Amino acid sequence: MACSTSSTHKSHMYDVFLSFRGEDTRKNFVDHLYVALQRQGIHTFKDDERLEKGKKMNDELLKSIQESKFFVIIFSKNYASSSWCLDELVKIMECQKETEQIAYPVFYDVDPSEVRQQLDLVEEAFTRQNKGEVGKWRESLKEAANLAGWDLRKTSDGHEAKVINKIVEKISLELRFFNLKVDEKLVGMETRIKDIVSSLEIGVEDVRMIGIKGIGGGGKTTLARAIFGKICFQFEGKSFVANIREISKLSLSVLQEQVISNVLNDKRITIGNFHDGKSILKKILCSKKVLVVIDDVDHLDQLDALVGGLNWFKPGSRVIITTRDEQVLIAHRVKWIHDVNLLSDEEAICLFSRSSLNNPSFGFISLCYTCLEDDYKEIFLDVACLLKGWLKDDAITALESCGFHARNGLRVPEQKSLITISLDQRLGMHDHIQEMGQNIVRRSYPDESIKHSRLWIGEEIKDVLVDDLVTGAIRAIATNTSTWFDDEKLCSTILINGFGNLKKLRFLHVVSGSSCSFEVGQNFPNALRFLSWHCYPHYCLPKTFQPNNLVALEMPNSRIKQLWHEGERKVLKNLRFLDLSNSKLTTIDCGLLPNLETLKLEKCRHLVEPHTPIGCLRKLVLLNLNGCVGFKSLSLIKPLKSLQVLDLSNLYLTKFPDILPEHSNYSLLAIYFSKNNIQELPSSIGNLEKLVYLDLSGCHRLKSLPQSICTLRSLKNLDLVNCAIEELPEDLGHLESLEWLNLGGTRVKHLPKSICMLKNLKTLLLTSCKVVMNLPEDIEIAIEIRRLKMFRRVKRTRWIDISLWSQKKTTNYTNAQKEFWSTCLPRTTDDSEKRAHSQRTIIEIAFQSS
Repeated sequence: MACSTSSTHKSHMYDVFLSFRGEDTRKNFVDHLYVALQRQGIHTFKDDERLEKGKKMNDELLKSIQESKFFVIIFSKNYASSSWCLDELVKIMECQKETEQIAYPVFYDVDPSEVRQQLDLVEEAFTRQNKGEVGKWRESLKEAANLAGWDLRKTSDGHEAKVINKIVEKISLELRFFNLKVDEKLVGMETRIKDIVSSLEIGVEDVRMIGIKGIGGGGKTTLARAIFGKICFQFEGKSFVANIREISKLSLSVLQEQVISNVLNDKRITIGNFHDGKSILKKILCSKKVLVVIDDVDHLDQLDALVGGLNWFKPGSRVIITTRDEQVLIAHRVKWIHDVNLLSDEEAICLFSRSSLNNPSFGFISLCYTCLEDDYKEIFLDVACLLKGWLKDDAITALESCGFHARNGLRVPEQKSLITISLDQRLGMHDHIQEMGQNIVRRSYPDESIKHSRLWIGEEIKDVLVDDLVTGAIRAIATNTSTWFDDEKLCSTILINGFGNLKKLRFLHVVSGSSCSFEVGQNFPNALRFLSWHCYPHYCLPKTFQPNNLVALEMPNSRIKQLWHEGERKVLKNLRFLDLSNSKLTTIDCGLLPNLETLKLEKCRHLVEPHTPIGCLRKLVLLNLNGCVGFKSLSLIKPLKSLQVLDLSNLYLTKFPDILPEHSNYSLLAIYFSKNNIQELPSSIGNLEKLVYLDLSGCHRLKSLPQSICTLRSLKNLDLVNCAIEELPEDLGHLESLEWLNLGGTRVKHLPKSICMLKNLKTLLLTSCKVVMNLPEDIEIAIEIRRLKMFRRVKRTRWIDISLWSQKKTTNYTNAQKEFWSTCLPRTTDDSEKRAHSQRTIIEIAFQSS
């Protein structure tokens, strides 16, 4: 294989750029083509705005053309009458000649010769255009008309749907070759791809599962992604599900949702439970020819949940599974299994020559670790063995409970590239680094699990617990016991008797299946500082447990009804974090929790009223009572002077509770009060001078806001979606910190003029507003707008998308905008030369006619 030390391939923002005359094709052919391309996973730019006559393209549109791999030019009768379209075409043809970008013409309702020779309507259009521009327009039209493309009237007997399918298929095929060029930098990939693709035998009408096995970090995922990109266009549905090993520890239902959402191209999919997910998956997968990649599997249950048997799939479907454990593939009866071989000497030298000057040697990672302070080493090992895949905030709770300064403790390993934090705030770690950390824990006693400081492998945990030996070495355990249910008697014995002998256990995280029906956990070690047991099956904590060291107790979705047996009153003096959400809890004595900071009781529907002696919960920072519909009184809240986050959603309250202070300087930062039945807010809401977030969404009887709400100078987020509000306070512009305002589904008729004073507003949502008629004419001068998006309902059956894009400075607001809002036309013109943009800010406005 040829070896290159650099890559000349440019990254692109879009796969396809559509050039078209809006009044001819926007609502029919272009709309259908755009949807078909997007459905195939082809990222497409479709500009729905056209400038006023005489105006030129803005910089953003030029950039979109430059950053697209392919162009589809839809020639229609009036295409040449638009100077905008012709300027686009000139730029497209420049890119076509100077770069690897490719243009395809589509002749919609004109003959190619009419465009090539500029006859009839084309010639007529040029007589009305600026003479100075006509020369380059003519040349570009001629060049484009000579390219290979599609004449709609002579292709597939003029059936638009069939022509669109041909275009999508062609673009998909070209994108495959384009992406393969980029993948040439992946050393040794070409032959490995060919081997596996040949065994897939695409086109043979059977169902085939292919396994790819190899060591961690050996290239299994990269290989699977390359194959997926090469062949996915040949299937009716596709899904690539990565990092199964880590995500399945949290929930298999989430992974099931991902497969269904990918295959159906619908992100709104939700699944009630694991068993429902299996039946839904089977029904969907057998209806489409699909390509599914299941990456990094380590347990048979994962395959059973996600890809079942061959009878789940429609003939022609293909499933690719990557794993380190060949036995998982054999157990699932996978016939075709490929090894990911290590690089040959030639390939290794090639890789080294490419990367040695740009990347630090992986061998230095160990020396990063060695230089860490002791606490940071412990945190690194906890992430490697226990916390990878956890949300950052949850990991901080666990680490702080164990006595670490967690925020800084995570920052230092992250700076040294030992751990990563993803965009969705989950802890990550490269497989090699994780294995290094786990080997550090195991290396002194590789065959004696009872002497390891941390246990995370199910079989090893079972072996240690079933022997019922006393040990002081084990400090932390994380396990999912749902895989133990094959032997319920053994599982019961382990869980009842085992944990008590782990004398120095500080961290215990257990996930049990909801079907667990036996009593467990009767011997918790008293050294526990972090105790998390999802679906804990007992009604209270064990009598023998002395929780003097316990800092965090998490038992969501459990059967716990009370903390202690009847008559017991053990004080949890060090407890800071308590989560009993969605449990059977009926009572709780808050007097036993003197130092509690976080209390989560979401959906504890059987809880009537906690016992709250005067002066308790003084340190409480977060209180979540979402869905606690059995609550009779909320009087416990008002005295909580340290409270910062309060969730009272889904309580169906008809009146806002008496929880607000009579004077300002209160500590509350966020109030979640969605889906209640209140008709008004008290004026005392204005006393919450530190409030940053206020959620009143779904309060469908709330018709107005008090004027005092405009005094909340710290408020950044205000959510009023689906409220019955008809009018906003005139002084709304005094909310000087407001960044995000959601008025979707409200009855607001006009926005107050003072909204122009909201200098920090980034997002304004008026989605599905039925009666919003206009905006203040100078709103875009005051508010920095990057995108203005509007929707108009047509015959209640489809949406037309009208968007306004700009990035240039303005001195005044255009009359064209005022005309749009006053007449509610389903299209608009855009004066991009006259926009204020000192920040990258988005305002999305959705308009639905009544």
